[in-house]
Amino acid sequence: MSGEDVLLKYLKRATVDLLDTRKRLAEAERRDEPVVIVAMSCRYPGASSPEALWDLLVAGGDAVSDFPTDRGWNVTGRGGFLYDAGDFDPAFFGIPPREARTMDPQQRLLLELAWETVERAGINPLALKGTETGVYAGVTHHDYAVGHEPGSMVTGRVAHTLGLQGPAISVDTACSSSLVALHLAARAVRAGECTLALAGGVAVMATPEMYTYMDKQGGLAADGRCKAFSADADGMGCSEGAGMVLVERLSDARRNGHPILAVVSGSAVNSDGASTGLAQERVIRRALLDAKLSTEDVDAVEAHGGGTRLGDSVEADAVLATYGQDRDHPLWLGSVKSNLGHTQAAGGIAGVIKMVQAMGREELPRTLHADSPNPRVDWTKGNVRLLTENQPWPRDGRPRRAGVSAFGISGTNAHVILAEAPAGHPQPCRSRLSVVPWVISARTPRALAAQAEQLLPLVDLPAVDVGFSLATSRAVFEHRAAVVGGFEQGLTALAGGRPASNVVLGSGRPGPTAFLFTGEGPQRLGMGRELYGLFPVFEAAFDSVVAELDTHLGCSLRDVIWGEDEDLLHQTRFTQAGVFAVEVALYRLVESWGLRPDYVTGHSLGELTAAHVAGVLSLPDAAKLVAARGTLMQALPAAGTMVAVRASEEDVLPHVTDEVNIAAVNSADSVVLSGVPDAVDEVAAKFEQTHRLRISHASNSALVEPMLDEYRRVAQTVRYARTQIPMVSTVTGARSESMTIPEYWVWNVRQTVRFADALRRLVEAGVTTFVEVGPDQAVCANGPAEGTFIPLQRDSDEERAIMTALATAHVAGVRVDWAKVFAGARQVDLPTYPFQRKRYWIGAGPSEATDEELFAALDELGIR
Repeated sequence: MSGEDVLLKYLKRATVDLLDTRKRLAEAERRDEPVVIVAMSCRYPGASSPEALWDLLVAGGDAVSDFPTDRGWNVTGRGGFLYDAGDFDPAFFGIPPREARTMDPQQRLLLELAWETVERAGINPLALKGTETGVYAGVTHHDYAVGHEPGSMVTGRVAHTLGLQGPAISVDTACSSSLVALHLAARAVRAGECTLALAGGVAVMATPEMYTYMDKQGGLAADGRCKAFSADADGMGCSEGAGMVLVERLSDARRNGHPILAVVSGSAVNSDGASTGLAQERVIRRALLDAKLSTEDVDAVEAHGGGTRLGDSVEADAVLATYGQDRDHPLWLGSVKSNLGHTQAAGGIAGVIKMVQAMGREELPRTLHADSPNPRVDWTKGNVRLLTENQPWPRDGRPRRAGVSAFGISGTNAHVILAEAPAGHPQPCRSRLSVVPWVISARTPRALAAQAEQLLPLVDLPAVDVGFSLATSRAVFEHRAAVVGGFEQGLTALAGGRPASNVVLGSGRPGPTAFLFTGEGPQRLGMGRELYGLFPVFEAAFDSVVAELDTHLGCSLRDVIWGEDEDLLHQTRFTQAGVFAVEVALYRLVESWGLRPDYVTGHSLGELTAAHVAGVLSLPDAAKLVAARGTLMQALPAAGTMVAVRASEEDVLPHVTDEVNIAAVNSADSVVLSGVPDAVDEVAAKFEQTHRLRISHASNSALVEPMLDEYRRVAQTVRYARTQIPMVSTVTGARSESMTIPEYWVWNVRQTVRFADALRRLVEAGVTTFVEVGPDQAVCANGPAEGTFIPLQRDSDEERAIMTALATAHVAGVRVDWAKVFAGARQVDLPTYPFQRKRYWIGAGPSEATDEELFAALDELGIR
C-alpha cells in the first residue's frame, strides 16, 4: 500500500470518528438541554384562564360552592365545580351532533385547552398536523355515559382531532396524574421523541360517585374545603378542573420565537412502597439531582396539600427534611387546593400554572385557612414557612425557582422543579409599516363578531405587532374579515354586524388567480415612490428596471416619474416605460409576499409586463421592447387621441374607418376608440362618452403603422422563451404561445386589444380572483367586480392601498405570506378562539342544543 493510500485511509477514518464524536456530543447536549413551558391554559372553579386563576389566587379567593344542580345528582354538598363543563362547540372541531352528546366532557375540555394552549404559544394549531407533537394528560374519571370510555380516549381524541403524530399517553396515577404527565412530556421532548408536547390533566365528575366514595371513607371536609397544613384540616374537598401546558426544548423555543414562561429544571417520579414519608423525601431529592440543584436553590414549594391532618403532616415533614435544611432564607410553602379544592387529576398542573405565574409576577399568593398551622408538624425542624400572606418574591441574584408536588392515592409521587424564564433580549419592532390590516377568521359569523369584540382592548398596542400576531399565529377559517387601520371603529362595527369603510369581509373559498397588467392611461406623477421608500423588494426591482430602461431612453426615467412635469410623463415614451417599471416592481413585491398568479394577461402595453413575469422575456429584452415601443411611437408625426365610450363592439363597427379604429374591447359595453382626433370625436359623440385617455399618441390604430417595420426589426433581436405561467393573449383573446414570435409584438401595437375575450377565457378557466397590477384601477373596472383587488389606487396613499388589497385578497382566499409582509414585527399575546358553546349533557334540561341546531351548524361549516 502506497503512502498516499495509507494517508487517505487515515483521513477517512478520522473523518468518520469526527462525525461520530459530533453526533454523540449533539445527543449529549440534547439530553441536558433545558425544557421550557411556552404556553398554558386552564379551566378551574372560578377561573377560565391562567390570568383569571392568578386574579383569584392573589385576591385570596375561595372557589368552593354548592354542587351543580343540572347533572341529575341526588346528593348535596360543596366543592369546586366547573358549572359549564357540559358546554361545547362541536361544530368547530367537526364532531357530529350525536357523537358530541355522548363524548366524555373531559375530552371536550382538553380539546379546547389543547387548541388554546397552542394558540397562546403563538402557533397556528392547524400547522401542527402531521408533526411529532405529543399529548400527555392525567385522567382518572370514566363515569360519563354508558360504556365508560377508557382514559386513553382523552389524549387520543386530542391527537386525532389536531393530527398530532407524537406519543398520545393518558396517565392515571390518581391525584399525581397531571404532574406525572408533565414529567413524561418533558422527558420525551428532551429525548427527541417529540418536538413539542402538551401536558396536563382533567377531572370532571359526571356523577357523585367520587364524592359518595370519599364520604363513606371519612375523607371529605365538612365544608368542602381543603385546609392545607391547617390545624382545622378535616379532609379534602372534591373539585373539578383542567389544565394544560406546552413544553419545548429551549433552543427550539428561541429559534421559533415562542414565549418562554418557565424552565422545567428537573423532575422525578417514584412510588411509596411501604414508607410514604421517606418516598416523598426521595422524590424531592431525585428531582433536585435531575435539576443539578441544591435545596437552597429553591425558594418555594407548591405542595400537594390535600387537607388531611395526617397526609399534610407527612408531606410537611418531607419538605422540612429536604428543603428546610441548610438554608439561610426560608422556604415558602403553600397549596392552590386551599383556593380551589382538590382538583384530582388536574391538581398537579394547577400548581405548575400557579407557580409559573407567581415567578413572572414576582409574588407568592397566600394559602387560605392556614393561620393556625397543623399541630402534628414540628415546624422548628427546618427553615420552612407557610404562606399565610401574599409575599413578594425577589430574585436575590439568581433565578426564582419553585418545587411542585403531587402525590397519588395509589402511592405514585411526582415532584417538578421550575425556574423562571431566562432573561430575554426583546428586539425592537423593525417593521416600517404604518398602515396594517388586522385579519381574523372564524368558523361562524357569530364567532367572527366575538373575535372582533375580543380585540378591542388591544387597539392601544403597536398595530403592526398585533397584525403580525393575528396573521401568523392563528388558524384561518371560512368566515374572514380584515380591518385596515382605524381599528377601534372597524372592530366595533364588525362586532356589531355593521359595515365600515375600513373593513373587508370574505368567505375564503378561492379558485385560480389571474394577474391583469394595465396599459397606458393610469400613469401619474410620483407613482410607486411611497412603496419604494417602504419596501426593499420594490426598491430593488424598480432600480433594476429603471437601470435597463435608462440605457435605451438616454435619460433618467426616475426623474420623469417622480418629477413635477406632468406633461413630460404623459409623453408616450415615458408613459410606457414608467408604467412598465412600476408594474414589474409591484409584481415582484406582491410575489415576495406569496401572491403568485395561475394566469397572467395584459392590456396592450401590459402584455409586455405579463410576458416578462411569465418568463417569455428577460428583463433586458422586455425593457428593450418597451423602450422601442414608446420611443418609436413618440416619433410618429400624428399624435391622435383615444376615447372610451359606453357601447358594444357591434354598435361601433359600422363607424370604423381609416381614421377611426377600435383600439380595445374591454367589456360587452365598453370600447376604446383610437385615431385622428376630429374623426374620433365625431364618432364618440354618437355614444355615451366615458372619458378621454391621457396619452400623447393613439396606439392600436392605423396611426402607428409607420413605426411597425422598425419595431419588427427590434422584436427580431429579442430572445423568447416558453411561458412559465399560463398567459391569455389580448391580441387573440385566448390562451396562446404566439407571444414567443416577433410578429406577435407587432400585432400587440396595432391590433384591437381583445380584453373582454381574455377575461371571458379566464372566467371559463375557473379564475375567481383578479389582481390588477398597475399605477391605478383601469382594467378591473371592466372586469368582474367580485373577487378583484387593486394594489395601487390614485386617490389613496400607496401603503394603505396595497395593505387593503392584501386584506381583500386574504379574505377572498388568496394565500398571503404574512410573515414577510410584517417582517420585523413582534409577537404579542392575543385572545384565544371564542368557542360558540351550547350545553351537552345526557339527560340535561332545555338548554341543551337540539339536533336541528347542531346539524344546521355543521351544514354551515360544510362538515355534514
